[in-house]
Amino acid sequence: MAGAAPAGMNELAPHHVPFFIPSADGTDPLMTVMTVLLVAGVIMVGVFYLYLHSLPERLAHKHDRMQFEVVAVLGLLALFTHNNWFWVAALLLAFVKLPDFLTPLASIAESLGRMVGPVTAGRDGPALADRSPSGGDTPDQAQPAADPRSSDGHNPTPDEELVVALNEIAEPERPTNKE
Repeated sequence: MAGAAPAGMNELAPHHVPFFIPSADGTDPLMTVMTVLLVAGVIMVGVFYLYLHSLPERLAHKHDRMQFEVVAVLGLLALFTHNNWFWVAALLLAFVKLPDFLTPLASIAESLGRMVGPVTAGRDGPALADRSPSGGDTPDQAQPAADPRSSDGHNPTPDEELVVALNEIAEPERPTNKE
């Protein structure tokens, strides 16, 4: 023979074995490398999945949206239920700027409160305090509001009608016992 085989090796076996063939002691380098790559890949896909699911919440937080909490809840619902419509709705809400309805309503309520006057608490429950024509709100200066439906030729404004109506609701006329 041209070359003698090393001791313990069959002479029909190739002298050069590729690296992916496990050795006789049972170690498999290719399986070890693939296991590490598989674990790293699963972790990277999981991180990307969570990053993608938090995208609407991060967008809403970055742009200081009023509906941030709704977007966050929809994102969590999409994550736990695997229902993609929640995620799409959260993404759309994160991009849309909702109009501010609260500020005009608060302004309207404040204006109505100034028109009506302060609310006083009596033994019959809350009642509206009468406002004097001079603008004073103290009890010494308070005078009953004039009825705008009087026949003196004065056309009452809507504000005056509102004040009279609220006073009638708060302080209904009670019959007096005259003996």
